[in-house]
Amino acid sequence: MTSSPETSHTAFTRLPIVDISGLFSADLEDRKRAAMALGRAASEAGFLYLQGHHIAPALIDDLKAATRDFFSQDLERKMSNYIGLSANHSGYVPQGEEEFYNPTVDLKEAYDIGFESSSLMARFVEDASNQWPDNEAFKRAVKAYYDGMLSLSRTLFKGFALALGLPEDTFTRHLSKPPSQLRLLHYFDNPAATENDSGIGAHTDYEFFTILLPTAPGLQVLNGANEWINVPLVDGCFVINIGDMMEVVTSGRWVATSHRVRQVKQERYSFPFFSSLDYETPVAPIQSLLPQNVGAVSEPIICGDHLLAQTMQTFRYLKQRVAKGEISLPGKYRELASFGNAGLKDG
Repeated sequence: MTSSPETSHTAFTRLPIVDISGLFSADLEDRKRAAMALGRAASEAGFLYLQGHHIAPALIDDLKAATRDFFSQDLERKMSNYIGLSANHSGYVPQGEEEFYNPTVDLKEAYDIGFESSSLMARFVEDASNQWPDNEAFKRAVKAYYDGMLSLSRTLFKGFALALGLPEDTFTRHLSKPPSQLRLLHYFDNPAATENDSGIGAHTDYEFFTILLPTAPGLQVLNGANEWINVPLVDGCFVINIGDMMEVVTSGRWVATSHRVRQVKQERYSFPFFSSLDYETPVAPIQSLLPQNVGAVSEPIICGDHLLAQTMQTFRYLKQRVAKGEISLPGKYRELASFGNAGLKDG
């Protein structure tokens, strides 16, 4: 595991709330004002609550209903859509399938959906669609939510560009078929849960940023004083956090924030949308954001290769395929926990 840089985050005790309704304005000055608030939160905490996002409540209600219906099935039925059966890394993820640097087995299951192409697995499969259960209501609700998140992601990419003093389309010019992923997460109820019981161990997210919809408490984030801070629910808000690749392009101006899920006593659902750019997008420090007297920028990482490598180091079925020589990691890749403060001990 590589070491991580010192975090630039403040010793925040609660997440800032940012209203981005101005980002939808036709007036550039309105968009800039909303973007500045977004940028301050990204710098100070790397995590924030998002208001004014224009996502219809019905889209969220349909997603929750479809997810509860799917996870209520028996394991054999769910495993008929096991992610290891897919060509583009989509489908059901049983408990224990993901193996992070923390040896504890996370108390969750998931269903993963990506862009309707083989974008994440493009190195190995030229084209493939998502693996869907034999349930049209599930597909309709989940696909509609995915499309809503992709649209919101585009708005946020524009806002982040403005916050950094960059042209508004700096990121979105690379946003046509991104390997952005939606996860439907189900945490099992555990009434006797303690601080040491893991829903998900401490980590940073691989992508540029994450749009999270939680349904119950449990999320904790690490502040600049190395303290774990609880993130309660706020009605009508998504939770946004900065990921690895945004840390790279901003030269550490915005740091990927370590977070985890703990003490999940009641059944919990969570819906993270991991926002990425197109597979072949080079990810390197943006020249105008480099500190003074910094020399040449090192060779960029490729957006899709980074996501693929992190995924291949995490999922059991992909590790097995690597061990058998069926697939191989990209030529240059980062180990898990290479960014932000994820390298700090989970405790």
